[in-house]
Amino acid sequence: MSRLAVIGGGIVGVAVAREMLRRHPETEVTLFEKEDRLASHQTGRNSGVVHAGLYYQPGSQKALLCRRGVGLLEQYCAERDIRRIACGKVLVALTDDERSRLADIEQKALTNGVRGVRIIGAQELAEIEPNVRGIAALHSPSTSIVDFAAVTQALAGDAVATGAKICLGHEVVGLRATPTEVVVTTRTAGGEQEAAFDRVIACGGLQSDRLAEIAGDGPDPVIMPFRGEYYALKPHRRNLVNGLVYPVPDPRYPFLGVHVTPRVDGEVLIGPNAVLALAREGYSWREFSIADLTEVARTPAFWRFARQHWRTGMREMHGSLSKRRFVAAARAYVPDLSDDDVVPGSAGIRAQALDADGGLVDDFRISIRERVVVLRNAPSPAATSALAIAEHVVETLETAR
Repeated sequence: MSRLAVIGGGIVGVAVAREMLRRHPETEVTLFEKEDRLASHQTGRNSGVVHAGLYYQPGSQKALLCRRGVGLLEQYCAERDIRRIACGKVLVALTDDERSRLADIEQKALTNGVRGVRIIGAQELAEIEPNVRGIAALHSPSTSIVDFAAVTQALAGDAVATGAKICLGHEVVGLRATPTEVVVTTRTAGGEQEAAFDRVIACGGLQSDRLAEIAGDGPDPVIMPFRGEYYALKPHRRNLVNGLVYPVPDPRYPFLGVHVTPRVDGEVLIGPNAVLALAREGYSWREFSIADLTEVARTPAFWRFARQHWRTGMREMHGSLSKRRFVAAARAYVPDLSDDDVVPGSAGIRAQALDADGGLVDDFRISIRERVVVLRNAPSPAATSALAIAEHVVETLETAR
């Protein structure tokens, strides 16, 4: 593996480049990123939550890599003096049915090794979060927040210091494997270029299925882009919460619902919802791609998914178009929140993988095609797990040699 190409300049791709050089410092590592900066998409557009591992099925890659990743990330932030705030998190139950679901989440969290997690009553919830109301909650004191874009820049600095070459503005448009190497074709402002590598690791996020196909892999799972929109609390109302305030998740749906999220820069976000984006990288209703929409319309997996979840999709779209409905979802457990307390915030895109039957791919998924390794599904908590994912991907490549 004297020559390695990494595709994708998000936190996972950068972490993979760094990890390869930590283990094999003699390797020539080149990272290709199509944008003009690192962390342009999912990494730089999320809420910054360092997930503790509450929800994930014990024994799954999500659970194992999240818990390993939390420890590695905490250690890395301490070593690099990157600000991380252990603000804690509460999952607030509003009904008896939601309260009954807390026990299952608590058991998963404890099995996964999450420190200090426990169910609390309404009185203790009010002590932790005076402006939050619920009949019970699951409290995770170790959940924290960080700026993942800042972490990515630090990781990139490590990789470059140990020999990595980072090529911004290089979109990978071709992968051609021969018996001895992989020829990578990139498109830049100056035209197309080719370079040969012994191995390629693709961490393309929103473009992961397309990269897999040009590498010769099958079409499934396909990526569907779900936009998550946020409102932000006005500065004088940021004291409504002390930490992260989440609803109890619906086990039938992969998204966690509208929640209140402080950030390390002091901003407090409310959201996200989850609506189908009109482009792979469309961060508002004004951004759309005919080609991307046509691709969605021709994908049987999407229509199978839509038949199963159309009611939820309509509710999410209504929330996207109605500020009143959006804020009301958070006001259910933060009753003092009013429509006038918020302003429009940021938006992100979640790369959600769908299997051919329309089922949501919940766990991480990696495919190997000759000399190309593709991370085909890396949903949340991928940012939290990035350093552990990097270990796993490099070990996978070492085993595949």
